[in-house]
Amino acid sequence: MLEALDGNGGFPKDAAGDGTVPSLALRMHRLLLLGSLWLLAAPPALSIFQRPTGSPAPPRLQYLLEPLHAAVHTQRGATATLPCVLRALPRNYRVKWSKVEPANYRESVIIITNGLYHKNYGPLSPRVRLRHSHRYDASLTITDVALEDEGRYRCQLVNGLEDESVSLTLHLEGVVFPYQPSNGRYKFNYHEAKRACEQQDSRLATYQQLYKAWTEGLDWCNAGWILDGTVHYPIINSREPCGGRLLLPGVRTYGARDKQKDRFDAFCFTSALQGQVYFIRGHLNFKEAGQACRNHGAAIAKVGQLYSAWKFSQLDRCDGGWLADGSVRYPITTPRERCGGLPDPGVRSFGFPSKELRTYGTYCFTGK
Repeated sequence: MLEALDGNGGFPKDAAGDGTVPSLALRMHRLLLLGSLWLLAAPPALSIFQRPTGSPAPPRLQYLLEPLHAAVHTQRGATATLPCVLRALPRNYRVKWSKVEPANYRESVIIITNGLYHKNYGPLSPRVRLRHSHRYDASLTITDVALEDEGRYRCQLVNGLEDESVSLTLHLEGVVFPYQPSNGRYKFNYHEAKRACEQQDSRLATYQQLYKAWTEGLDWCNAGWILDGTVHYPIINSREPCGGRLLLPGVRTYGARDKQKDRFDAFCFTSALQGQVYFIRGHLNFKEAGQACRNHGAAIAKVGQLYSAWKFSQLDRCDGGWLADGSVRYPITTPRERCGGLPDPGVRSFGFPSKELRTYGTYCFTGK
């Protein structure tokens, strides 16, 4: 077919001028050479890789460095630092730290600084300071972290029209547990539920804490208040008494309820202990149990303290013991047949027996 073009495959005759047709391999070599020359001569518009057009998008923050991690994890009693570092120091600037309260979503000022002086505000005031490891460092350090410190914090650079901020979340490692009083389920309005958790060395759980507990296996059919005034219950195994078998597992919600009139249980949250929980064996009634702890320089343990010891100290006992609210419970980290027979670890409960019953020992708490 190539020979039909000019009798010589479209190629010039050889140097000898004898009209000999080049071999097929030589012809293919010449075609590749011509193709390469054409590509080199082609205009840049036909190039596969194009130079990017326009300038890159400016960074969202001009003065503040974006934190590497948006969450800081800690435990009760620890010291935690929320990072906030400036890349440059504008003139006449201020840095303001604030906290978004999970119960009402209001923002509370914690500390304001101009780089030379600072002023603390609010209930966190005695336990916060600026880290100030260098002149660009406006990081916030919280000492003796408490349960109520969990939440979202904001570091805001106040600089006239160029205000900017970064948000960080302080997460406490802990455990969520359902709680109801001795007179049965669905007895708490919101304020009573909040007070009940606080009396048991805990606080009402946030939705995030309850959701995390559900992902870790919390399965509870009774609805309970959480910190923002909504009511939920976590279900792993769908069943008829708990919304029916057709509903998917999840944290089911009743939404916001009347904090005065509506009554439910509570979901409480606690974190690491600043102390120790231990068991005293005996056949004690409730009054004798409290005295036994006091004889050892301790106090009868609260429900939240027992859950904390189970979670963080791996307390494991097959013995039911009195607690401060009049309930009898025992912590199991290694499930076994003769200790309740349930397949999962947890804090088991005998409910609220008569306080005159002499059947159980007691769990005591001593602080550090």
